[in-house]
Amino acid sequence: MTNRNRLTTYILVGLVLGIVVGYVANTNMADPAGFADKMSLVTTLFLRLIKMIIAPLVFATLVVGIAKMGDAKEVGRIGVKALGWFIIASLLSLTLGLILVNIFRPGDAMALSGHLPAATASSGITTAGFTLNDFVTHLVPASIVDGMAKNEILQIVIFSIFFGTGAAAVGARATPLIDAIDGVAHVMLKVTGYVMNFAPFAVFAAVASTIAKSGVGVLATYGLFMGEFYLSMVLLWIVLILIGILFVGPRILKLLGLLREPTILAFTCASSEAAFPKTLEGLERFGVKNRLAAFVLPIGYSFNLDGSMLYCTFATIFIAQAYGIELPLSTQLTMMLVLMLTSKGIAGVPRASLVVIAATLNQFHIPEAGLLLLLGIDHFLDMGRSATNVIGNGIATAVVAKWEGELGQPVAEEKDMSTATLR
Repeated sequence: MTNRNRLTTYILVGLVLGIVVGYVANTNMADPAGFADKMSLVTTLFLRLIKMIIAPLVFATLVVGIAKMGDAKEVGRIGVKALGWFIIASLLSLTLGLILVNIFRPGDAMALSGHLPAATASSGITTAGFTLNDFVTHLVPASIVDGMAKNEILQIVIFSIFFGTGAAAVGARATPLIDAIDGVAHVMLKVTGYVMNFAPFAVFAAVASTIAKSGVGVLATYGLFMGEFYLSMVLLWIVLILIGILFVGPRILKLLGLLREPTILAFTCASSEAAFPKTLEGLERFGVKNRLAAFVLPIGYSFNLDGSMLYCTFATIFIAQAYGIELPLSTQLTMMLVLMLTSKGIAGVPRASLVVIAATLNQFHIPEAGLLLLLGIDHFLDMGRSATNVIGNGIATAVVAKWEGELGQPVAEEKDMSTATLR
């Protein structure tokens, strides 16, 4: 059994044990919430270790990749192709969510259940309207140190593009610096391997904490909504995979196998960010050149959150249905375009999907109290969203690599990626 398969097995074992321990704590402990808080500390520690890795890893791999491209036109061409794919994928996800929520109509069942909160109740979610000023402020860092400290991936990408392009323009005089940053990238890949050894414990703690706090009863109350949402995500996976096969060929199925570990990790920890290092490694094993994967993947984490996109339209219309508000098609299409824009303006915001939905509800006069229907199950929904985001970004990066002719042969699984040459 390879190290990668062994870690996947341990993560799954942690998931099962977490469900069992969480259920026992919820049904037998006097203070299950206190137990949940203690267990969540383990998950918080793991996620902080991941955050510790991401900024230097993104910066180092991206700078080296761009510097080795040596051509600003090439960087621009790849960027345009990536953004074009991201826009199309986002529209596809939003549209699919809109179609399926109108077919399934999960809000109708919720309206009949008697669990609706008062329309005047407060959700506690802070909302903010999307403005061009907000987007530009988020896009360009006032200080790269501040951007790295806050793990603002998009800001790190912007600075790294300028830095790498400048290094390429300087030429031979920048070679020692690029070699040093290349060394940093290899060190961070090795550190990633160390941190991932804690993943099974984090998965166990995350699941045990959630089950202990919410109990399995919440799954029964919202079972129909959750089941239809997960079915929608499965359909989105199928669509994305078919499109991937169209551009890359049947080989895309190999990529899904390589992304199994980061997908499971994202699902169990309910965090796409936690899966970033392993997703990057999986893409390299698939044959995507490091310089391209290190460029496209971080941008995708801000602009290509397919699972979150689907959730935004699905959840917003669900709330409207629950309160008996029938929205005409023209209004739903307008809502979809608004979500397309607002979702790009708050990348990196905690519980971003809920914030986007809250802002959209206000604009279309749908009771904000409907968010209270989602808060109790948001963690379970976020698990699916995070896993879908990993798959969506993995396929997107592979497609762009194919377009650029940067998709080579798969790397042997036994090979240690921390010692691989950044290509």
